[in-house]
Amino acid sequence: MNARIPIPPASSVDDLAGLIETLHASAPERDRKGGHAAQEKALIRTHGLLLDAVPRAFGGRGRSWSDVFATVRRIAAVDSALAHVLAFHHLQVATVLIYGSEEQQARWLTATVREQGWWGNGMNPLDKRLQARAVEDGFVLDGTKSFCSGTSGSSYMTFSAEQAGTGGAMLLGIVPTQQAGIVVLDDWDPIGQRQTDSNSVAFSDVALPARDVIRAADAVPTPFHTLRTCIGQLVLVNLYLGIAIGAQREARHHARTSARPWVSSGVAHATDDPFMLNRFGELRVQVAASNALADRAAHALDAAFAQGHSLSALERAEVSVATAEAKVVAHRAGLYASQELFEVVGARGTRSVLGFDRFWRNVRTHTLHDPLDYKLNMLGRWALKDEAPPPSLYN
Repeated sequence: MNARIPIPPASSVDDLAGLIETLHASAPERDRKGGHAAQEKALIRTHGLLLDAVPRAFGGRGRSWSDVFATVRRIAAVDSALAHVLAFHHLQVATVLIYGSEEQQARWLTATVREQGWWGNGMNPLDKRLQARAVEDGFVLDGTKSFCSGTSGSSYMTFSAEQAGTGGAMLLGIVPTQQAGIVVLDDWDPIGQRQTDSNSVAFSDVALPARDVIRAADAVPTPFHTLRTCIGQLVLVNLYLGIAIGAQREARHHARTSARPWVSSGVAHATDDPFMLNRFGELRVQVAASNALADRAAHALDAAFAQGHSLSALERAEVSVATAEAKVVAHRAGLYASQELFEVVGARGTRSVLGFDRFWRNVRTHTLHDPLDYKLNMLGRWALKDEAPPPSLYN
């Protein structure tokens, strides 16, 4: 592993204004081009943001999930693709903290701090093409994993693989991304979130030592283990919310500087149009509600995460419910704000150089992650029948 890289002073981490301004300036053009945002990821790394979720015991910042998600949200308001990559990096750090032994945590997270390395995600639970075959000193991996966000340019990745001969049971492990036999494919071509590096990864005869298995295929998960799903869902909440905030800001800026009143409005300025004012009132309500629920869910996660393996099933369920409530509202706020942006900017705002369409494309791509109907059904069961949501791939 590489030599220690100096950690930026706290002031450079606390002041994100310069980074956000830089990302905002180039976001429309980069969104059109897609591909790997190596330069921008280097800026995020330089600001020390890769260390936010790493505990202080391993040399990281040790920030709360509330603070981590607040940063993700701020970046998502200008560039939801890079906010996605950063958030998924934090999710893999959480995976090591949740499933890893003390030795695994110390080894991998100390390396993360020393090298300031990016984590990639190979945990797609619905893709079971990656197979793990047991050998004397561990496993051999063969197959492909899709939607592996952040793997391009990463140093390490967590992954799930079906263990051969177990009837479909999945083990979790960690591998260095540059290990022999691992190839990150170039097959990510969606309408939105174009720079999330969510490519497929091919594994061919890749060695997985037993010491790098963080969850055995036959392990029985505790409520604390299943918090990983809540963290992943809160990643999406804050991406949707960030997109809504970004669209709202672009709409406000355009209304105050460029918008013209409608010919029959009877007012001299667009900002005096009563329908425009109503539109911004609705935007404010949706974004404010989403903010409040996202913060509440993050605080619930902080409290649950601090309990570790003493967390009860009911306490875990309460985090899941708070997260689902936040996700429903953020989902709607993101779609609403990214659509209403065009009602404000009008026909002139459809010029491609402005890139206003990226807000809708990004949030629409992401909100297809899992159906809203099933979130509402789960919340209805909790509200009406007191049925606690069982841990699942998306709850």
